[in-house]
Amino acid sequence: MPGLRGDETREGEDLESKTLFRMDSLHMESGTVHGHTHLPSRDSKDWYVILQLAFQSIGIVYGDIGTSPLYVYSSTFTDGVKDNDDILGVLSLVFYTLTLIPLFKYVFIVLKANDNGDGGTFALYSLICRYAKVGLIPSQQAEDRDVSNFRLELPSSRSLKRASKLKSKMEKSNFAKFFLLFATMLGTSMVIGDGVLTPCISVLSAVNGIKEAADSMTEDKIVWISVAILVCLFMVQRFGTDKVGYSFAPIICVWFALIGGIGVYNFIKFDPTVVKAINPKYIIDYFTRNKKQAWISLGGVVLAITGTEALFADVGHFTVRSIQVSMCTVTYPALILAYTGQASFLRKHHEDFRDLFFKSIPHGLYWPMFVVAVLASIIASQAMISGTFSIIQQSLSLGCFPRVKIVHTSAKHEGQVYIPEVNYLLMLACVGVTIGFRTTKKIGNAYGIAVVFVMTLTSSFMVLVMIMIWKTHILLVISYVVVIGSIELLYLSSVLYKFDQGGYLPLAFALVLMVIMYIWNNVYRRKYYYELDNKISPEMVKELATSTNINRIPGLAIFYSELVHGIPPIFKHYMENVPALHSALIFVSIKSLPISKVPMEERFLFRRVDPSDLYVFRCVVRYGYNDVRFEEEPFERLLVERLKEFIREGMLMIPTLTPSNGDTVSVELQEGLIYSENENADTTRIEEGRRCQEDVDKDIEKVDRAALAGIVHLIGETEVIAEKGSGFGKKVLINTFYNILKRNLRQTDKVFDIPHKRLLKVGMIYEL
Repeated sequence: MPGLRGDETREGEDLESKTLFRMDSLHMESGTVHGHTHLPSRDSKDWYVILQLAFQSIGIVYGDIGTSPLYVYSSTFTDGVKDNDDILGVLSLVFYTLTLIPLFKYVFIVLKANDNGDGGTFALYSLICRYAKVGLIPSQQAEDRDVSNFRLELPSSRSLKRASKLKSKMEKSNFAKFFLLFATMLGTSMVIGDGVLTPCISVLSAVNGIKEAADSMTEDKIVWISVAILVCLFMVQRFGTDKVGYSFAPIICVWFALIGGIGVYNFIKFDPTVVKAINPKYIIDYFTRNKKQAWISLGGVVLAITGTEALFADVGHFTVRSIQVSMCTVTYPALILAYTGQASFLRKHHEDFRDLFFKSIPHGLYWPMFVVAVLASIIASQAMISGTFSIIQQSLSLGCFPRVKIVHTSAKHEGQVYIPEVNYLLMLACVGVTIGFRTTKKIGNAYGIAVVFVMTLTSSFMVLVMIMIWKTHILLVISYVVVIGSIELLYLSSVLYKFDQGGYLPLAFALVLMVIMYIWNNVYRRKYYYELDNKISPEMVKELATSTNINRIPGLAIFYSELVHGIPPIFKHYMENVPALHSALIFVSIKSLPISKVPMEERFLFRRVDPSDLYVFRCVVRYGYNDVRFEEEPFERLLVERLKEFIREGMLMIPTLTPSNGDTVSVELQEGLIYSENENADTTRIEEGRRCQEDVDKDIEKVDRAALAGIVHLIGETEVIAEKGSGFGKKVLINTFYNILKRNLRQTDKVFDIPHKRLLKVGMIYEL
């Protein structure tokens, strides 16, 4: 409510949710969650744990940005060094770009916009969706806000008017809703494109160094050695990053120590005066001398911050504090020293600009450095491949990506997943790019566009978060846009200039992925609205279940659906063709919440369909976009146990009155309070309680008998076609493209990992 502070508003909402009880909602279960205690914030861990996590993050997060010194100067000075002071100008650009984007923007601002510890484009989108109703699927429920990590900790009422106005405009604008989803899809597509280009440029740059030791090594041989390494890298993905992930940290630490140490050596030996590049005047002089060529060269400078998005995307595996510690104490100093040392060397060896990294290595360290460089490039590739798998998993939760099999490769580390189909497509794309482009110069042109696009989208989302959620002072928001936004737009304009020199590649990747994601999401939404418009009323369920033509057979049927509000039309279709109903039936709706994880004890929401003697239940199973689905333990066993808990709690605790202490009072207890003067009140309550307990025991026994008789999983296999009279575009979208995607992807039962012996598919045609 306007004028109330955040904590006062929350108290009001809590009171309202307790006193205004709606009998037709799935409220009861969410209001009676037991055994849940809020875990302390991960940032409250002691410094020993933070330092451990900081060490581990070095191997997972910084592989990409850490290997950038392999190719930044060679990609910037593509035609050689024209003036010695140009080196100072480029070094100054690198220094301020590293300081403002990875350090200032990401480490100290963007990391704070994490979603209960998780980061990335989807985290920002989920924060906005939780604050404002901008989702395109109408599956929101009041009970969602009762999930312990759903609510946002909002600041006080400052800038509340501006935030409320923006929120209201976004909620009323369909264009804003579609644009937010489009931007999220675009960011996802670009990150996937990044996952293709990072292995190519990193491995090719590292292997390229072998030319220094073997003159007979031709470009063809380097390309094929790189291809062999890439193929091996993708072949071992199915074993999971858990097997090798935490062995990466020592290697990257050695890498940072070597590039930092060599940087100091070259700085002292060749030209210590490059330290004056800290003066931004050299940037102005560089642009004054080279004009358009300086602007074009920014496409090479921006490669110094490749992998920066990983700082935010991978924060879920660590903590904000651990990422800040590792960046400020190890990564940032090592990179600054490396670039400074290379600049010192280049000031005295202009002719070595093409292979500057390996030329600048002291002779005795060449082979150790070559081996570590190859290992570091593989680690950088691994980080981006794993990140691609994770972001596709998140896309699935929003209905934005076709069904693929998600394999969770680690029982210890959440979020480490492997997707077989995507892995092989990435491998083919990487091999194709490496063979087709052959040099890091051309791949660098493509790489820069993917990097800057994602950063610009993140900044756009951050502005919305600052205004609506953080309620940041408008002058600070404007300062952020002017400083960070102008830098990123300048870099974006530069990399787009090289569109015809390889820059088209990530945009082509993104276009293909965007088309696939749009087709899938569009039909996904149409199907949801069709089911919502044609859902079965409670009266019809009762009529179907009590029909004399329907036989009740022993067993428990679990009917899967994506519809949250009501029972899908496919159930009526099933009953009309199979006139038999199991002794107990649960309609399970799988729902994704715009949060990273839903605690297990808050995952299930039940409601009983009247009349109660039908033993028909509805259940919404809520997952976050990073949750493991159907793999914690046998899903059906967990579902039955939670159903029995609901019966126990639901029959005994029917909330209709909330006293001042916040406890829920049952109908029977209220009657006792009101008629306490009646000498038979106690006896009445005891009898009511006994009858209630008998009903509970009877219901639980019924559910147990049904489960023992056998559990059957029913899945709707809907065929979708465009309705009669649809336009040509709609027919092509649904009848052709969507159905081609559907036929070539995994079926629902394979995604849910349901045993075939107890699976029954129900077919129905939806005319959309």
